[in-house]
Amino acid sequence: MALNLEDKKTLVAEVAAVASRAQSAVAAEYRGLSVSQLTELRSKARAAGVYVRVVKNSLARRAVAGTSFECMGPALKGPLVLAFSRDDPGAAARVFKAFSKDNEKLVPTAVSLSGQLLSARDLDRVANLPTREQALATLMGVMRAPIQKLVGTLAAAPSKLVRTLAAVRDQKQAAAA
Repeated sequence: MALNLEDKKTLVAEVAAVASRAQSAVAAEYRGLSVSQLTELRSKARAAGVYVRVVKNSLARRAVAGTSFECMGPALKGPLVLAFSRDDPGAAARVFKAFSKDNEKLVPTAVSLSGQLLSARDLDRVANLPTREQALATLMGVMRAPIQKLVGTLAAAPSKLVRTLAAVRDQKQAAAA
């Protein structure tokens, strides 16, 4: 269905607003996917907090102009679906990676992270980025390790003294018997 000028302006404004707040973006060619498969992709993306939209390439270039995803402009060719991760930088890449395992017709073509254009081969690297919770858990583990080692070291001296006294007691009891 053809869009009139006002619809195009609205669409560009919507995508530009999402792109200005997003942390990463993924573009993938969807040629050959059925409507039900695209609906499934959209529902999985929505559950992961990812904005997914099929946009004409000329409109997509206008929408990402002036954002950190402007570098994706030359890579926007062919029938593409765009996905923007709002909170988790690896969320869009994870959704597309998981969906493309079952549907080989979804072919990632470009990935952008922090204003840097990455190739489609880098999708796995971006998808393997830790989530916020995983990163915080790792940070807490790193911060907790020195304290645990200090407590273990401080507790080692009294426990060694107790074991030594118990060994001396056992020797005296053995000698007396």
